[in-house]
Amino acid sequence: MAAAAGEAPLSQAIYSFGKPWPELNEGLSYTDTFRCAAADTSTTLIEFYSDNYKSSAPLPGWIHRIRNGQITVDGQVVIDPEMILREGSKLVYHRLAWQEPLAPHMLQVLYEDDDIVALNKPSGLQVLPKGLFQQRTVLAQLQWKEWKMPLSSCSKRKNVQSHPVPVHRLGRGTSGLLLCAKTKLAKVRLASYFAEGTINAGNKRDETEDSRERKVSKFYRALVTGILENDEDVVTQPIGLVHYPGVSEGLYVACSSGKQAVSKVCVLERLAHENQTLVQVEIHSGRPHQIRIHLGYIGHPLVDDPLYGIGGQPKFADLEHSCPDVSFAYDGGYERPLQPVPGDCGYHLHAHWLVLCHPSTEKMVKITAPLPRILQTREERCAKQVDS
Repeated sequence: MAAAAGEAPLSQAIYSFGKPWPELNEGLSYTDTFRCAAADTSTTLIEFYSDNYKSSAPLPGWIHRIRNGQITVDGQVVIDPEMILREGSKLVYHRLAWQEPLAPHMLQVLYEDDDIVALNKPSGLQVLPKGLFQQRTVLAQLQWKEWKMPLSSCSKRKNVQSHPVPVHRLGRGTSGLLLCAKTKLAKVRLASYFAEGTINAGNKRDETEDSRERKVSKFYRALVTGILENDEDVVTQPIGLVHYPGVSEGLYVACSSGKQAVSKVCVLERLAHENQTLVQVEIHSGRPHQIRIHLGYIGHPLVDDPLYGIGGQPKFADLEHSCPDVSFAYDGGYERPLQPVPGDCGYHLHAHWLVLCHPSTEKMVKITAPLPRILQTREERCAKQVDS
């Protein structure tokens, strides 16, 4: 299933959809059932939340939330942080509604059948809820749209979901092709295809053999700093986690103790005057922020990437010893980090095209997401002008 640079099929959007975002989202509720660690110990409300959800808010922030009436215990609002909890109590933290950061809301459909939908995701739109973006996501737009689902047989109706769901992720700042499953079977099979690629990338094997066995091959277009010397380069640097302020689960970086990752980089055009190179990247695995990290690792980070620099590392030093910010925002949560985080935009990376073994027919399908102008070669821009 390997494909060379330049073989991407032409594709245009079939149609577009999307509803404008409300000014405020609906807020969120998080439910817990309290269980005593030992019969002879007691736990207060503030101890429960500050110990179990440190990544959500600092201690003063949780006190603020409790006194603000945002937590109920067994259906009753509790404003005393020192209240002793009872075994089996139902705790609910009500996160206040907030105005999420600006994000585009329109999505293009590039391909659709009874099993799958392929979208062209704009840069700046998050795929799934996380952090400040709980409503302004691709998933919300998929949920809001009325879909024509297959009704040809009883078995298919049982297999159909209420709406399509993404089967992989793209970074918020990454644009381009996003696959979504309309049926439960397609969701399981597509997810397994992506997982198989990541697992196989960790095994040392012949690249030609691996290409024939892959059920999905993904090709990205990127603009990087500097001029790459080699026309082709295969990057196999492992990717792992390190401590990073403002990212509770840690930041993915080039790390010798991390998990294996494989990216094949092909030069499309060297832009000497701008000291930049336009490249195609085929990823054989799907580690978080893999392309940004791998291109930085070989000394050519993405142009205008606010976070990742040379070596596939963040652009800021002394991360392990940075003091946590104990101040909190209006709802008690942490203030936005001063340093860039993975979800920040500005870089130029586009999921351009893929080759896919269809989850139902098992026929090979090629789908392409049109390129932003900045990621087109001179020849592609000229051809587009002639066509128009």
